[in-house]
Amino acid sequence: MFRKSFVFILGLFFVFSTSLFFFHSEAKAATSFYVSGNTLYDATGKPFVMRGVNHGHSWFKNDSATAIRAIASSGANTVRIVLSNGTQYTRDDMNTVKNLITLAEQNKLIAVLEVHDATGKDDFTSLNSAVDYWISIKDALIGKEDKVIINIANEWYGTWDGANWANGYKQAIPKLRNAGLKHTLIVDAAGWGQYPASIHNYGKDVFNSDPLKNTMFSIHMYEYAGADSATVKANIDGVINQGLALIIGEFAHWHSNGNVDEQTILSYSQQRGVGWLAWSWKGNSSELSYLDMSNDWAGTSLTWWGDYIINDTYGLKATAKRSGVY
Repeated sequence: MFRKSFVFILGLFFVFSTSLFFFHSEAKAATSFYVSGNTLYDATGKPFVMRGVNHGHSWFKNDSATAIRAIASSGANTVRIVLSNGTQYTRDDMNTVKNLITLAEQNKLIAVLEVHDATGKDDFTSLNSAVDYWISIKDALIGKEDKVIINIANEWYGTWDGANWANGYKQAIPKLRNAGLKHTLIVDAAGWGQYPASIHNYGKDVFNSDPLKNTMFSIHMYEYAGADSATVKANIDGVINQGLALIIGEFAHWHSNGNVDEQTILSYSQQRGVGWLAWSWKGNSSELSYLDMSNDWAGTSLTWWGDYIINDTYGLKATAKRSGVY
């Protein structure tokens, strides 16, 4: 009799605990983006592959409404927005960020927000300033976990050194979590985003420093990380084969020191289910004007680069799928 009762109680416990597991999974899926293995899921519980464009808001604050509408019209499902914490560029305050998130929502785009002031810097102070910025504007972010992803600091750690890069993020991520920010986080590779070995060698350590296990990684593919087909494929595989989630957070067809294999970036990302965000809609300096996708903010006059990203076989119109939250 005791044995039968014990088995019965054990069975009830199993059913109860299993139901709790599924309830927790469904609750999580109902409120936030989340990472599982090398896949990013949206708040409907469906895989979400970013296909989008970078926009330099912090330098062109008066043009963001026009640009974001145009980016949405291009077929993108995501816009990566340059923000400033005020240490190098003019600070974007909480109301500005709220307005940008609203613009993205109105245009059915997922907003990837990034702080640009720490670009190429190696000091922990710069990374910590980016973290403090997110915490200072958290009232604009909390409750938007289903439509906003936080790219902690653009290209922080310019040196090609994975160990110190990892040490910085292993401090930064818990600080964000302790402040109540539960969003999916993005961490750019070291070496101005172009040293994917930092992720290959230390990505799991960084991922495991996140109590929520909701961090993904970004490679910026220019003349080093995206130089040719073999390099592109090896850099992508080196991340996702570890069970880590990846996006190509920036890329182009050419950069200061050489060619970029944009064709492989698009085709292989499609094959491997990796997201990408092209650099950039408009506003690059005269010596980098070949990076502009449009000649005007409204997108009525596309450059070759813009036409390629939007209309290629693996471009925005052919491959971008809107998040189920919209």
